[in-house]
This record gives sequence, C-alpha cells and structure tokens, in this order.
Amino acid sequence: MTEEQSYTTEEISKLLKISKLTVYDLIKKGDLVAYRVGKQMRIDATDLEAYKRRSKQLQSPGGQRPALSHPSGAVSVAETRESGNAAAAHLSDNSAPLSRPTSEASHVVPGDSPIAHAARHVVITGQDVSLDILMRHMEKQTRDIRPLRSFMGSLDGLISMYRGESDLVSTHLLDGDTGEYNLPYIRKILIGWSYVVVNLLSRPAGLYVGRGNPRGLQGWADLNQPDLRLANREKGSGARVLLDEQLRLHGIPSSRLVGYNMEETSHMGVAAKVSSGEADVGIGIEKAARLVGQVDFIPLTQERYDLVMLKKPGNEAWTDSVLRILQSPEFRQELQAFEGYDVSRTGQILYEI
Repeated sequence: MTEEQSYTTEEISKLLKISKLTVYDLIKKGDLVAYRVGKQMRIDATDLEAYKRRSKQLQSPGGQRPALSHPSGAVSVAETRESGNAAAAHLSDNSAPLSRPTSEASHVVPGDSPIAHAARHVVITGQDVSLDILMRHMEKQTRDIRPLRSFMGSLDGLISMYRGESDLVSTHLLDGDTGEYNLPYIRKILIGWSYVVVNLLSRPAGLYVGRGNPRGLQGWADLNQPDLRLANREKGSGARVLLDEQLRLHGIPSSRLVGYNMEETSHMGVAAKVSSGEADVGIGIEKAARLVGQVDFIPLTQERYDLVMLKKPGNEAWTDSVLRILQSPEFRQELQAFEGYDVSRTGQILYEI
C-alpha cells in the first residue's frame, strides 16, 4: 500500500502562502485536520485538498461548511447546518466553533463507518494538548463512544454544558475574591445539573514579555505602566478572566492598556504578538512562550486546570472510564513529558454533586 504524503505546518504555510500561526489557527478551529507525530503536527495531502475544496465552496453562493472527520475517528466540531427545527451552529470572528448538542449523536458525518454511527458522541471543550492525550486514551479504552472536540474557552465551555451541549468541559477560571480556581464559577453556572469535578493538571500562568523584558514587568501591578501595549485573549477564555480579575484587584482600569479590545484566540497567538514586537505584554501559559520563541515568560500564578463531567443517565460508563484514565500511571507519565505540568493531583475528585 502506498504511503500517503503528509506535510508539516511550515510546509502548509508555504503552500498556502499564509503564516504558521494562521495554520495553527485553522487546525485549532477544526478547519484543517491534523495529527501529531511525536512533537510535530502533520497534515495529510488529502486533508489539505479537502480544506481547499471547502474553502472554494464557501466562497461560492450558498456555500456550506461540512463537519470534519479525523483519521483517528475523533471528530473536530466545526460549523454545521441542521435541517428541520434544529439550531444552526455557527462560527463568528471572535468565537470558537460551537459544539454540537449531544442529543444529535445520530448525525452522520460523511465518511463515517456504520460502526461509528452507533457510537455515542461525547463533546469535549478546551484547547490544551493534554486533552488530545485524553481523547486518544478514551478512543482506545471505550469503544462505544466517539470524542468530539470544541476549542472554546473555559467560560463558554461551562455555559455550553449548562445548555446541555457539552459533556466534558476543561476550565481554568480564577475567582479573584477567594483565590479559588473553577469551583465558584461551576457552582453558579451549572445550577440544576449533577456533575463531578476532577483535576487534570496544574501549570504556570503569567506574563509574556519581549526578550530581556524591556519594560521591566515583574507583577500584575506593573500593568499600570503608561502606554503599555497588550495582546489580549477573547472573552470567555481562562486567560482573559485571569487578566480581568487581576486588573480589578489592583485597581487598574482596562482602558489604561493599549490594545485591550484587540483579541487573540489562543495562547500562541498572544505570545506571537509579543514576539513580533506588536505588543509589550500578554497573558498566558509557559508552554506557548517556548513554542513561539523570542518571548520571555514571567510566572505569576499556578493555575489549576480541571475537568467537569455531567452525571446523567447513560454517562456512567464513559465517565468512569475517564476517571480510570486520569488516575492511571500511563496517563500521568505522558503529561509529565511536558515541562511545567504538575500532575500531583491529576485524577483527584475535587467536587461532586
């Protein structure tokens, strides 16, 4: 059998004449199907051609964007259109693709096998690479489910769960008044639902600054410096909530930061703005600074990254499987390969109702 040609993200950027960051954004949004080989992302030639065909269709009158199917069987939740009375999921300029309600699990994605049609769809929200690892373990250990990925932020993920549109939500939301992560938001948003909160990992969060830290930023209070240019995250993301809470606690008006209303949709997008000199500072996690390069990272907090799973009829089998995965030595060992990830509480149930 002939091996299919595949490309790196750098090769894709050259072929499409776009930046590597734009390629990553297309992958994050589910527009371009990619997979990991070691630490490198690869895109098959057939998936590149499929993306180009979809782009041409969208540019034609009445063009529609179909959902995407990953080679591994996991589906990235992209923009879809429903018939009849079902609501149309849509993608705006400043939001991640909306996840498909779990009640629509019988929807047939082109190219699905008959076996896959019988599988229960589980919608997972979040952007961290640890979720890719979790999905791979879920596919191996639970044959009757099929993970769907939506790359929305923490707050949007919880709201989608409240609406019944997501099954497993990742969240890192700081409550500035208590210093607690996630639970204050979860308790207020998921009113009327039964759920379990379990720790995935902890990781450093802080400031992205230019090499050598030319503005001498050392803490949150330094964001009060005059004419400081900010690369901000989108509303609903954990990094945006972290920034807004720190500005509130330190009495710094958001209007003091140049570029506060200009939003990026990923940690890497923010780090890239700082790296290029377009911004003096950004908020995010350490891993993105290492990936982008030409950026120094100033750790200011250890944020807790948790998972929320709904407890409802039919969920018990896969939620129990996820807990076993999180508590397994194999899963923790994979996470420990990423510098800065603290897995000392991984798999620990933090709250249950």
